[in-house]
Amino acid sequence: MSKNEKASAPPLPEPLRVAVADSHTHLDMQEGTPAEGLAKAASVGVATVVQVGCDIPGSRWAAGLAAEHEGVWATVALHPNEAPRIVLGDPDGWSGQRRAPGGQAALEEALAEIDALAALPQVLGVGETGLDYFRTGPEGTAVQHESFRRHIDIAKRHGKALVIHDREAHEDVLRILEEEGAPERVVLHCYSGDGAMAKVCAERGYFMSFAGNVTFKSATELRDALVVAPLDLVLVETDAPFLTPAPYRGRPNAPYLIPVTLRAMARFKGVDEDDLAAAVAANTARAFGY
Repeated sequence: MSKNEKASAPPLPEPLRVAVADSHTHLDMQEGTPAEGLAKAASVGVATVVQVGCDIPGSRWAAGLAAEHEGVWATVALHPNEAPRIVLGDPDGWSGQRRAPGGQAALEEALAEIDALAALPQVLGVGETGLDYFRTGPEGTAVQHESFRRHIDIAKRHGKALVIHDREAHEDVLRILEEEGAPERVVLHCYSGDGAMAKVCAERGYFMSFAGNVTFKSATELRDALVVAPLDLVLVETDAPFLTPAPYRGRPNAPYLIPVTLRAMARFKGVDEDDLAAAVAANTARAFGY
């Protein structure tokens, strides 16, 4: 693939016959305006998107976007990697600018704002929260755990879905959810476990949202999990601009590429495309309560 091809947006896929939702996207990180991205998605049958917050500015932006656009809902949170940045400082956070340590007081202030944003009617989820042991070292683990527990509490108090980011932390994510008592609706965004974990999630009634990486050649365990996951607990997402599905891996992702991932999921799961789309549409509405 040439440099120009790698930077170019993939072509529009054939529209879905049954409209679905992108359960997790980051329009603020994508090329073009949100209105352009939403129109492009709608043209291929992606009628609803969930815009996800990762920090205070992003959560404010998500809530604002959802207030302005029909078919857009918001979630708000401090990403698992954001909480240690707030407390401990970080030279290359989301903005790429050095952040001085803020300590516990800064975390409390940030969590208070997430709590306030979570009360808004257009905000249907608290997330993405959870644990990430890939990018945050041992010094940030305790902060991540505290932040995750606090987000669980916020979701329960406001009756909102809990959207979980889980990277290399499966056992601790499941353990903390049990210890704190999970909210009524839990979504494991960009599901990253195997079939055995999918069985546990199914027993607990957790929704499992699959992204474009389920199409990667190396993703055997993800496909095993998709097969195990009950049809009524499966969601689809882009996590755009990340995790662009094959055959466009490495190129910019966006909500309009949901049909590519959904069609691959239908093949892997051995179900009809329209049946999977109808299930995903109903599941997403049930997961987020719209």
